[in-house]
Amino acid sequence: MIDHRQIDERSLAFGRAIATKLADRPELIGRARATIDRWMRSASPRLRPALQEWLETLEGPIEGVVALMTSRDERSTRLRQSNPFAGVLTSAERNAIIRRFAEPLADR
Repeated sequence: MIDHRQIDERSLAFGRAIATKLADRPELIGRARATIDRWMRSASPRLRPALQEWLETLEGPIEGVVALMTSRDERSTRLRQSNPFAGVLTSAERNAIIRRFAEPLADR
């Protein structure tokens, strides 16, 4: 069974893969903003502050977005739980990460 630490590590792996794409495709920032705008319309009051933090980060330099996607700090770990870059990774990229974290820790 996957625990919270493994979930956070998997989320970090997704973030790193997305950050790599951002360097070549900065237009993905606009796509993430559109995702947040859509989510805000139906988000619970509890989720809205995190989405607002994402919007503020997306308005800043791309380096800040990359740092958020790749950092191990508490804020980054928390915000990656509501990652607005859904659909950026291909199915193959996403499935490779999922498979890697489905393996027992000792096998990695």
